[in-house]
Amino acid sequence: MSKKKSGVIYILPNIFTASSIFAGVISIINSINGDFVTASWLIMLALIFDGLDGRVARLTNTCSRFGVEFDSLADLVAFGVAPALLLYMYAGHDYGRVGIVIAALFVIFGAIRLARFNVMTSQVEPSVFIGVPIPTAAVFVSILILLFEKYEVLHNFSYILLGLSALVSLLMVSNIRYPSFKKFNFSKRYALRLFVLLLCLALGIFIYPIEGFALIFIVYILYGLVRAGINMNKRSINIKD
Repeated sequence: MSKKKSGVIYILPNIFTASSIFAGVISIINSINGDFVTASWLIMLALIFDGLDGRVARLTNTCSRFGVEFDSLADLVAFGVAPALLLYMYAGHDYGRVGIVIAALFVIFGAIRLARFNVMTSQVEPSVFIGVPIPTAAVFVSILILLFEKYEVLHNFSYILLGLSALVSLLMVSNIRYPSFKKFNFSKRYALRLFVLLLCLALGIFIYPIEGFALIFIVYILYGLVRAGINMNKRSINIKD
């Protein structure tokens, strides 16, 4: 392979990372301009770019320390600052300093989550995340805002949006384990069932995109909480025995 081709392949993952930052910046601009729907969808677009950069780097064998650091900085912009500003402009400003604190904590805890992930990557099994990943938290907030925008009846309950955003911020720095799906293995015996399930899920999202994505992320968030609760209950029973 020529040096020219090698250089192009090397920068390809970073192009996706830069695209994630760009989507985050455009989301911020739309939030300032009051176009909350577009701002929310742009954060989801950033999630797609974020997912592609790592996979492209692994496929092309161009993983690097620079790429890791660049990706973390991109995540802080696209999934930290952008959703926090979106949250504040949409609902937080109605609650004064409380809204400011919740938006600020989302960015601060997101930064802590990214720093901890970078430090602990080599120590944690690849099948789980410790705490909610910051892209998941960002899309969770974005999806909630899309739901609030679609259903006017929810407009009077913006405090619920702030409360859930504060909760997911805390979950980012928690020790609750969440599946990463990076090494998802399943037997051929269940392949057809999984295919049917994914097909039905895709069709449901096609018909009800906002509700479908909201359901997926809500179930994901609840899964970690329920699993942690079950494990705590088992440990308490074992201690008593």
